[in-house]
Amino acid sequence: MRIVYKGGEGEVVEKKSRFLATVCPIASEEEATAFVAEMKKKYWDARHNCSAFVLGERHEISRCSDDGEPPQTAGRPMLEILLKEDIHNAAVVVTRYFGGILLGTGGLVRAYQKAVQAGLANSVIMDKEEGLRLTIGTDYNGLGKLQYLLAQSGLSLLDTVYTDKVELLCVVPTEQQRKVESEITEATNGAANLVWGEKVWYGMLDKKIHIFEKNT
Repeated sequence: MRIVYKGGEGEVVEKKSRFLATVCPIASEEEATAFVAEMKKKYWDARHNCSAFVLGERHEISRCSDDGEPPQTAGRPMLEILLKEDIHNAAVVVTRYFGGILLGTGGLVRAYQKAVQAGLANSVIMDKEEGLRLTIGTDYNGLGKLQYLLAQSGLSLLDTVYTDKVELLCVVPTEQQRKVESEITEATNGAANLVWGEKVWYGMLDKKIHIFEKNT
């Protein structure tokens, strides 16, 4: 699922009104509520601090607020962008400083949605996937073949431990477990020792693997 790894900010200006979007990763409704409160305190002098957030692998929980704007012109359009972009476990607050010119309902909807898109564009978005830890034991003669196989399969290598033998520590997408086990066994004629470990959530950032803590 797509998540916000690192939040960002974005701004749009429509007819002298400023719309400031702040995006933040969250893990619970409590975190979302606290984030909205924090933004309202930070931008206490703004006319509106509208918000939306989504939680869960299937967006099981979602909330939004127009914060005084005409109904359905701010919070709901903001939420629609999060859902359209398939963002999970994230909150966004769009702060509006009124410029003195009314935008109309259509103008408000477009401005709030553009602000959310700007905030997301300045955030770090990551695909969070489910995988299994795998430890592959081999002798030094089989190391090159295994490294080549892992690279060809696009598997994420966490570490390599060198002793009197070699252990390759990696993460395998859950749905590829049987395929990978079969390929390694075939390529090494059964000489490699495979030990499957715990299920983890992981993502790739700058070609490096990131393992998520269980509560994130």
